[in-house]
Amino acid sequence: MASTAATAAFFPVSSPSMDSVAKTKNIGSASLGGIKSKSSSRGLQVKASAQAPSKINGTSVGLTKPVEGLKNEDDMPSPPPRTFINQLPDWSMLLAAITTIFLAAEKQWMMLDWKPRRSDMLIDPFGIGRIVQDGLMFRQNFSIRSYEIGADRTASIETLMNHLQETALNHVKTAGLLGDGFGSTPEMCKKNLIWVVTRMQVVVDRYPTWGDVVEVDTWVSASGKNGMRRDWLVRDCKTGETLTRASSVWVMMNKKTRRLSKLPDEVRGEIEPYFVNSDAVVDEDSRKLPKLDDNTADYVRRGLSPRWSDLDVNQHVNNVKYIGWILESAPQAILESHELASMTLEYRRECGKDSVLQSLTAVSGSDVGNLGHFGSAECQHMLRLEDGAEIVRGRTEWRPKYANNFGNVGEVPPASA
Repeated sequence: MASTAATAAFFPVSSPSMDSVAKTKNIGSASLGGIKSKSSSRGLQVKASAQAPSKINGTSVGLTKPVEGLKNEDDMPSPPPRTFINQLPDWSMLLAAITTIFLAAEKQWMMLDWKPRRSDMLIDPFGIGRIVQDGLMFRQNFSIRSYEIGADRTASIETLMNHLQETALNHVKTAGLLGDGFGSTPEMCKKNLIWVVTRMQVVVDRYPTWGDVVEVDTWVSASGKNGMRRDWLVRDCKTGETLTRASSVWVMMNKKTRRLSKLPDEVRGEIEPYFVNSDAVVDEDSRKLPKLDDNTADYVRRGLSPRWSDLDVNQHVNNVKYIGWILESAPQAILESHELASMTLEYRRECGKDSVLQSLTAVSGSDVGNLGHFGSAECQHMLRLEDGAEIVRGRTEWRPKYANNFGNVGEVPPASA
């Protein structure tokens, strides 16, 4: 047993006698030589500085008489037995602290040094988007969800239009121009002005399907003295293929009087720095949209009324809802065998929560009874109030659905088991 000067010497014996204890009165000098201790039962030879165990065979042992040179145990309480083990530091606590530090450092390093591991992984696929092109263009990605596809297993036209509207609002927000209104700038809010769309043109080259991620770019330009044009370009994130192009014209309306307003100089000063000097992404369709009535329409759908969920924060029907109402009167044969290729809409009037509308559709240059066997088709549309006031005029162009995607034309593939 190793000798240490800092450790007190105790002599564990089974039944120590007074004589044997008395013979050890010089032990307090901690000499290096060994001494013998005798007892009536057996002798035990130990080093003077050796540390004895506190128990032998489960029985506590100790001295019956204080050793010379040491204080009496009555004068000073005996310290607990000290061993090599209980003098070691708590290594488990130290290891836990080191592990925590390394894990925190690794997490911070991964966040700073993260990059896509595959080409189809996107840095911010579902975020609010970002400003690009020297601050003049806004870009946002969308994933096509399962509840956004229709019977053809592709995204609906309403889904695409909602993406366009969302990027327009996020563009204004990210640029720091969003006031308290729905897309209104701070100066517009002061003057109770809101944006309203007057014309929309959309061309769809291909519809995305469930799981696709699309990239939407949008920017604004001047349109006449009192208007603003907003364009959109939608691409497939993986292939870069152009899916949709859209162009729209917006004007000011007074929120209280519900009348159109000129573009104030204060508002012009806010938005002009973001104007892009470019042509519209869609060639303007200058053909006049005809007015339909009960005699010129082939299909009429009556009794359409907005629900509370169809209203936006400006308390009028969202423009995307009008598209759904227009298609309510589209012939079923076209909906089953064709897909919407392009659309032109002219917004004439807003409608409120208590309005009741009618949807009218006329098919141009085709036999109404044999629509499923035609190639391309064109339809004229109109939404009006029951008293005849026009809400929207429109034109849609349709192309046959691709047979290699859906089997026979007009046939929807059965759902997989």
